[in-house]
Amino acid sequence: MDLWSELNSNREEVRKIEIWHDGRIGYASQDREAGGTQLGVGALPTLAEIASNPEFEPMEISADDFERCWKNSVH
Repeated sequence: MDLWSELNSNREEVRKIEIWHDGRIGYASQDREAGGTQLGVGALPTLAEIASNPEFEPMEISADDFERCWKNSVH
């Protein structure tokens, strides 16, 4: 699964997109949810902390990249 999160200055999720390997897409924002996706509660760990778990391959993306994915995924 690919997980895309837009964070605020406190590292809290503002919007999230989950793209499953079978093509399902879930998303969440403060005013809507779909596909079983929900925003996390509290601050997310840093990229370094997430990367310390071999199950994950985190990467920082630009705001433009997130917005493009959001527009392509949310209907």
